[in-house]
Amino acid sequence: MMPSMEGRTRRFAPTTGASPGQAVSQWSGASREWAVQRMFTAIATRYDLNNSLLSFGLHHRWKALAASLVPVRTRGRALDLGAGTGDLALLLDGRMGPYGRVAAMDLNFAMLRVGVAKIARRGLTSRIACFRGNAERIAFLGGTFDAVTTGFCIRNVGDRPQAFREIHRVLKPGGRFVCLEFSRPVSAWLRRVYDWYSFRLLPAIGTWVAKDHTDVYRYLPESIRTFPDQDQLAAMLRDAGFSQVEYRNLSGGIVAIHVAVKPVPSAGSG
Repeated sequence: MMPSMEGRTRRFAPTTGASPGQAVSQWSGASREWAVQRMFTAIATRYDLNNSLLSFGLHHRWKALAASLVPVRTRGRALDLGAGTGDLALLLDGRMGPYGRVAAMDLNFAMLRVGVAKIARRGLTSRIACFRGNAERIAFLGGTFDAVTTGFCIRNVGDRPQAFREIHRVLKPGGRFVCLEFSRPVSAWLRRVYDWYSFRLLPAIGTWVAKDHTDVYRYLPESIRTFPDQDQLAAMLRDAGFSQVEYRNLSGGIVAIHVAVKPVPSAGSG
């Protein structure tokens, strides 16, 4: 059961002239975190269907490309943060080798429950373990993982710099972080089309399909608009201690994949 939101968040109500979703997109810290969890709990059972409808099926390709940037291992250990319904974790399993293991972590119990069922249907419960946890306080020892991934997760985190520091901590030296997230379209015409779709069509379709009353499909486009762009996110990763930070735009920059490496200490350092 999720912890009570009472006393943890500000009242879940819009500021003047804004919907609840629009208001939450501008919050930070625990207030944002728990309000977002309330929204995702409401749509968990229809999340996969809406993802496919609203992305025209492209989210499968985006996730496959992100997973392909994780190096193949024989006894690999990978962590998928904000694992949701388990799509990326399932893709990571094929990269970790015959003796590998994947940890799928998400704060939202309802989303994880869908993921657990999906993993079980694939017969992979012995290889992919699901955990409820927070990206800002990852409950693993430092230097545990060869790779950490996130798919459409970081945008919803209350304290992103802290989450990046935690990801850096749990990676092995030389380990890779792959972040798949919505970003800023590179051309002006595409930004105009995307804004029209995001703020007019997406909320209507998403709310109708999910039978949602929490305003999550208004929160989502607002959260994309307020999220750092490609270069800003790359700078945040460097500030967290990562090196070899690069990004790749997909679908004209609607989505971007950032890749960053935890440096290997030089000989004699420390």
